[in-house]
Amino acid sequence: MSIRTPRDVLFIGGSGVISAASVTRAVRLGHRVTVLNRGTSSTRPLPAEVETLVADVTDDDAVDAALAGRDFDVVAQFRAFDPGHVAHDVERFSGRVGQYVFISSASAYQTPPARLPVTESTPLRNPFWQYSRDKIACEDVLVRAWRDHDFPATIVRPSHTYDRTLLPTTGGWTDVARMRAGRPVVVHGDGTSLWTLTHTDDFAVGFVGLLGHPAAVGDTFQIMGTHAPAWDEVYRWLAAAAGVDEPELVHVASETIARALPDVGPGLLGDKAHTMLFDCAKLRALVPEFGTTITYDQAAVEQMAWFDAHPEAQVVDEGLDRAFDRLAAHARSV
Repeated sequence: MSIRTPRDVLFIGGSGVISAASVTRAVRLGHRVTVLNRGTSSTRPLPAEVETLVADVTDDDAVDAALAGRDFDVVAQFRAFDPGHVAHDVERFSGRVGQYVFISSASAYQTPPARLPVTESTPLRNPFWQYSRDKIACEDVLVRAWRDHDFPATIVRPSHTYDRTLLPTTGGWTDVARMRAGRPVVVHGDGTSLWTLTHTDDFAVGFVGLLGHPAAVGDTFQIMGTHAPAWDEVYRWLAAAAGVDEPELVHVASETIARALPDVGPGLLGDKAHTMLFDCAKLRALVPEFGTTITYDQAAVEQMAWFDAHPEAQVVDEGLDRAFDRLAAHARSV
């Protein structure tokens, strides 16, 4: 597929789980791509055609120096997580950009949802997770800037997006190590809630399709696929890819896990604990080629191949491991 008008696109970030595939697709479609980040990632190398600018995105002076005298058709902001940062971007890019695309989060939606499927008009409210509330506040800055000053913002809400390096389960590689050792693996709830998983390559099709699209300016789009397996299926697919035929899955209430693991709790109760299904008709109206082409049963095989080839990434979290032992033992005793 080709584009009619190549754009000058700045990715702030660009080498992360979500952004790297979008950079690659933008280059492949003929956009002139610049990436601004710290330049420290070797896991996802950038295409040779990309211009790189090195700066810590949290250092305003360094970013301003790197971008001095530069205008862009599109700025894609993947690394802003608080409203102050976004407000500074509005000042920095006003009059210098044709479209500013902010990466928000589907976790900003009402949690738990009052009705499904979730659409862009679903209310934004997450009482469990500060990360989500901060994203909502960032969106508020952009909505005001668009309404009051015609700042050309587009808001994008991805859901759980992964690549070969990001395992979707609560314990990540710790879960895989436990499976391969024949030890029980803790699954939140009863394992039957449905969870939308989107491969980063599929996300990239929708995201890049919005870049420079005049109908996307001043609007909000969610980008995720239609693949929504139950959590038990996710764990079993991961186990099969890891060479484990019958993993022992122990179901533990999400609230119990949250109490035992305070660092995990907000993201669990504020996101993964609830069935989340989405309707992306609004996105497909502008980007008809968007859809689900990679499902997790396929992707789990790719992930295990990558981890087995990168032993340095096979890190067991000892704190999580001990907590899972306690949670599994308690669940078995009741």
